[in-house]
Amino acid sequence: MTTLAPATAWADLSAQERRKERFARWLSAPGVEFVSPEAEAGYKARVQRLIDAITLEKEPDRVPCLVNGTFLVPSLYGVSAHAAMYDHDVIISTFRRFVDDYEPDYHPSPVLIGDGRVFEILGCKQYRWPGHGVSESSGYQYVEGEYMTVDDYRALIDDPSDFWLRTYLPRVFEALAPLERIPRFTNLWEVVLAFTHVIPFGTPEVQGALKALMDAGSAALEWIQKVGAFDAEMKSRGYAGAVGGLTKAPFDTVADTLRGTRAAMVDVHRRPELMLEAAERIIPLAIKQGVEYADAAGVPVVFLPLHKGADGFMSDQQFRELYWPSLKAVLLGLIEEGCVPCLFCEGGYNSRLEYLRELPRGSAYCLFDRTDMRTAKEVLGDTLCIAGNVPSGLVLTGTAEQMRAYCKELIDTVAPGGGFIMAFGTAMDEGKPETVHAMIDFTKEYGVYRQT
Repeated sequence: MTTLAPATAWADLSAQERRKERFARWLSAPGVEFVSPEAEAGYKARVQRLIDAITLEKEPDRVPCLVNGTFLVPSLYGVSAHAAMYDHDVIISTFRRFVDDYEPDYHPSPVLIGDGRVFEILGCKQYRWPGHGVSESSGYQYVEGEYMTVDDYRALIDDPSDFWLRTYLPRVFEALAPLERIPRFTNLWEVVLAFTHVIPFGTPEVQGALKALMDAGSAALEWIQKVGAFDAEMKSRGYAGAVGGLTKAPFDTVADTLRGTRAAMVDVHRRPELMLEAAERIIPLAIKQGVEYADAAGVPVVFLPLHKGADGFMSDQQFRELYWPSLKAVLLGLIEEGCVPCLFCEGGYNSRLEYLRELPRGSAYCLFDRTDMRTAKEVLGDTLCIAGNVPSGLVLTGTAEQMRAYCKELIDTVAPGGGFIMAFGTAMDEGKPETVHAMIDFTKEYGVYRQT
């Protein structure tokens, strides 16, 4: 399941032993040729700083600082969102310039921006992106829709992969619509059936869909090779990546990705048992996705954006019965594999803090958006590391002095004893150089712990 240790040995390790192995790999950066001894020392210090903050075992040397954003970096240099998605050389050079100018603890990666050509080739209908449905200066916009009908619940629960291939993808990508015509691959179990099974693949429509996948794959490969080279360069210069894996709360997969908000909120009242069964079916898939991505990146932190569980989206009873059980199962599954979940608690999570206390001490961290940080520290301070919640409005309209004052209040309130990471409360699409500089520089200067 993992490349960190032989299969038989890995299966015998405890969760704590697995995490220790992952931390050791993260710190050692196998295969990296650092440009200097100073770069290697800087890399290890940055990684250890984040580990110390997360595990709550001791205070780090200072408060770590994350620069979390999508189109933030290009916006700081006047590069349009469209250019960020279509001009690889421009976006790579812009991110490199950002690291040179701002010297962040953990380098942001263009991987979160993506390649617009892939969306074009596949005919993506689920998003509008720069220059396609929105202006070239705008970021992504999600197109709400019932990409899974009520009648599809059983198909999802019975066979998620088949549902994704023959139902979901044809609805989301125009170029892949012909895939709804192909048969189930599980029907191919005797040689005589092979002849009839492959007939749809001989049609021009299905072949066109396969050609679109191949073309999109070629574009994505070209893009990821350049992004990967940039990430490797940053690591060799001593800048660590802060996130390795990505997955999602199972309820959000159902309510965001498949049903859409309106339909999901109806389902909460009319068919909660079916939603719960679908979320439970997704649990092992969500765990595998997070672990596999973390393995590939060599960074054990797995990012989970949380949406429908925020304050105001559902009652406490609905959160307790429909949202939290499957999310908790994913979190514990990731922790069992030695990974560190990063819960991006978008919106407010003031009424959900007690649930987060159910996680093992020092096993994860929560990046808060609009949650009261003083309360979060009081409730979670002895259990989980907390991060955030520098407001987007302050980044966009505030002054450097106001930013420093806000960061000082956060450090004074939340940082004592360790377990705090400075970060924006949301993933920024835009920013001002003076306020971004102020957050990073002030945290470095003021957020120092007294070392004994």
